[in-house]
Amino acid sequence: MKSDHERPVAIKAAVLTVSSTRIEENDTSGKEIMTLLGKAGIKVGNYAIIPDNIEAIQREVLDSIKSCNCVILNGGTGLTHDDCTIEAVSPLLEKKIDGFGELFRAKSVNEVGTAAMLSRAIAGVCHEKVVFCIPGSTPAATLATRELIIPELRHIISHAMKRS
Repeated sequence: MKSDHERPVAIKAAVLTVSSTRIEENDTSGKEIMTLLGKAGIKVGNYAIIPDNIEAIQREVLDSIKSCNCVILNGGTGLTHDDCTIEAVSPLLEKKIDGFGELFRAKSVNEVGTAAMLSRAIAGVCHEKVVFCIPGSTPAATLATRELIIPELRHIISHAMKRS
């Protein structure tokens, strides 16, 4: 019998870039996330660029989980007054995956030093779907997607879909 993380799980991801200044042509982070997902055999079912606005972010996440079982938001996780991705997504999460943010910051220390402490990256479960909020810089989005999200995604989704 295969363990849950070895069972085949069909994954369809939404990639949401949160930014009031990016457009599709210069969204290097969103494009890199989609490229990495594609190379891992993960279908991208939704891609959007949404403004730094709590209601717009929540609306897009809730719309995305209707057709996707994974949502990856990049951008809006910093400390400026415009950054509101965490404030928008946190109330939607029924369960938080604290280890995601902890591991992301631990891995980021090797890239950016102690500035890694500024990251507010989070992940959790919303209506049996997995939601990740990662920084919008291309190196940070690449690190999170390649080293944390893709290797554990099937495992996390299989747990998120379990019912007692």
